This record gives sequence, C-alpha cells and structure tokens, in this order.
Amino acid sequence: MSRPPAPPRAARLQSLTGLRFLAALLVFLFHTTWQTRFVEGAAGEALGDVFAHAGFHGVTFFFVLSGFVLTWSARPDDTAPRVWRRRLAKIYPNHLVTFAAAAVLMLIAADPFTVKGTLANLFLLQAWIPDLTVPNTMNAVSWSLSVEAFFYLAFPFLLRLLNRVPTARLWPLAASLAAFTLIAPLVGQYLVSGTPLPFIDDGTLSFEQIWFVYFFPPVRALEFALGMVAARLVIEGAWPRLGLLPAAAIAVGGYALDSAVPYLFGIAGTGALWLTPLVAAAATADERGTPSPFRGRVLVRLGELSFAFYMVHGLVVSYAYRWLVAGRDLSGAAGAGLLVAALAAALALAWVLHETVENPFVRRFGSPRAAPPAPRAAAAEPHPVLEAKE
Repeated sequence: MSRPPAPPRAARLQSLTGLRFLAALLVFLFHTTWQTRFVEGAAGEALGDVFAHAGFHGVTFFFVLSGFVLTWSARPDDTAPRVWRRRLAKIYPNHLVTFAAAAVLMLIAADPFTVKGTLANLFLLQAWIPDLTVPNTMNAVSWSLSVEAFFYLAFPFLLRLLNRVPTARLWPLAASLAAFTLIAPLVGQYLVSGTPLPFIDDGTLSFEQIWFVYFFPPVRALEFALGMVAARLVIEGAWPRLGLLPAAAIAVGGYALDSAVPYLFGIAGTGALWLTPLVAAAATADERGTPSPFRGRVLVRLGELSFAFYMVHGLVVSYAYRWLVAGRDLSGAAGAGLLVAALAAALALAWVLHETVENPFVRRFGSPRAAPPAPRAAAAEPHPVLEAKE
C-alpha cells in the first residue's frame, strides 16, 4: 500500500537560509581566530578559545542541512540524473572559479603544486585520500565539497530506502545514526593507526585517525543521513514541539561540550546531535509561520550568499594573513580592523561570485525540467531548487 501524500509544506525555509550564513560565519571566525590569528594578545587568546571548534560545527551544520533540505524538497517525479544535474550546477562552477583563483594566488606566492593534490582537488576527490598533503590543497575549504559530492551521488538511493521506513521506525533509525556518530571516533582512536602529528591536540593522533573521523565521506554521511531522517520526522508530524529557543540552547550547550571532550569526538559527527534539533526547529517554525530571528531580510540575503562566501573566504583569510598580518607587530585594534576588512572583502567577492557565476548556472542548468501536470496533492510539493534554498 502506498504512503498517503504528505500535507503541504512551507514554500521556503527562510530560517534555514538565514542560519546558513551564521554557520558560514562560524567557519570564518574559526579561520581568523584559531587557525590563523588576526588579533594577538589576551583578546586574541580568548577569541581563539571561544571559536576553536566553530569551524567543525559550521561544517557539520551544512552536512545535516543538506540531508534535511534535499529530503524536504524531494519531488515524487524526480530522477537521479536530475538531482545530480542540479547539484552539479550548484557547486561545480563556484568550485572551478575558486580553484582557478587559488592557482593564481599560489603562483604569486610561489607556493608548490603537487599533481596528486591538484588533480584530486579539481575533480573533488581529495577527501577520499588519507594523505596529509592532499585534502586541503588549492582552495582548502573545497574538501567539504568532495564530501558533499558523495552525499549527492548517494541521495537518490538513500531517499528510496528512507521512504520505505515506516514512521514508527524513524526514531529508532535516528537513534542508530546518532550512536554511530559516537562509535566513529572510537574506531578512529583504537582501530586506525599512523604516525602521530605533534602539532595536533596532544600530539598522539595521526593524520589517518583524523582523516577517518573528519574527512572520510562515508563517515561524514552519518550527519547527512541524520538530516534526512529529521526531515522525514518533521514531514510526518513525528518531530516534537521543540521551539527555536530550546533548540538553540541545545546547539550552544553541545558546542561547549564538544569543546571539552577528546579531540576526535569534538571535530565531526557528534556535533550533529546538537545541531539537528536546531535545523528541524527552524524548519518547523517556517512551516507553522511562528516567529523566527533567522528570517530577517538581511540575514536571509546573506544566507543566499553563504555558499559563495564559504568558497571565497578561505583564500581571502589565508593570503590576507600571510601578506598583511603574519610577522607584523600589529595592535589589537589594527588586527581587529583587518579581520573586519577580510570579512567585508569576502562578502563582496561572494556577491560577485553569486551574481556572475552561481546564480546564472543554477538558473540555466539547475532548474528541473517541466513535468507533466500532477495530481492536486502532488502539486503541493515544494520546488526543489528555488524554494528550499539549498
């Protein structure tokens, strides 16, 4: 017996769009206060401590969000090739432009290229290679696109499996995925070996251990799958009435917890346990039309720029730090001013990339082809590209 059609859903998940920018901003702050340090002194130390895990949680948010939004906006008449075409049109043009920009900047800075790293990055394969010199080559942040590409390839098949799961079994499935996010760091800790890296955490972890937990796409797919299950729970009306305020409190409390647990537990999938409730609560708020601080016009517009911002900010931060900050005895105010300038430059470049590359390609190649007239219930399904803002 086929499942009855789901009730009409919110046309646009604007709160999730707004949250996307906040997640990208967390990654930016991680890169400017911990990975590099624009502000020195006690203030810089304090900022570094606060945002030391911000990048990890920002990326986890994107992985959960991808699973949620793709499931939420899936159409019954969609096909795997259409899904892949839309996702390719969304991510690959921005990737190619920033890949070329990285190559130019590396030439100017006389940075070395490696054949393996360059080709792996170009074809979004870098996250699959457990070699310290590969995942963060070229535009370093594009490693996460390598992971997302795996999600997109698997999504049509995962969705088919998920749609066969009865509503009553969705919570046990979510609990199982959550458990595996806790098991993965244990596997990395005790079953993966390698040469310890003295500059990571306490110096006892190898890159192979970190790669397994943080970069390896099948492990990170647990977060994507948890987002998919959360979307089904919301669609089926099985998600609890959790407001945005308590969901945000869970996310903040989880961040504090992940900052205190052993390194492998705090850098990847366990963040999904605290961020999935926020994603679901924001979608529920939009569906019910309840107030949301993430739905403001400016924040939503910034959310629309968030992917382009994410793709350009690493290059802006890396080379601004090397050329303007590193080795200079800057005052705290000067460092903070350069940090704000880097943020403004990244936003300006993101707007250019979004308007001249991302949007035109999505409009030309990312919109679904017209489908035959659908029954009234099916017509209520939201548009997978324009309405979900993924």
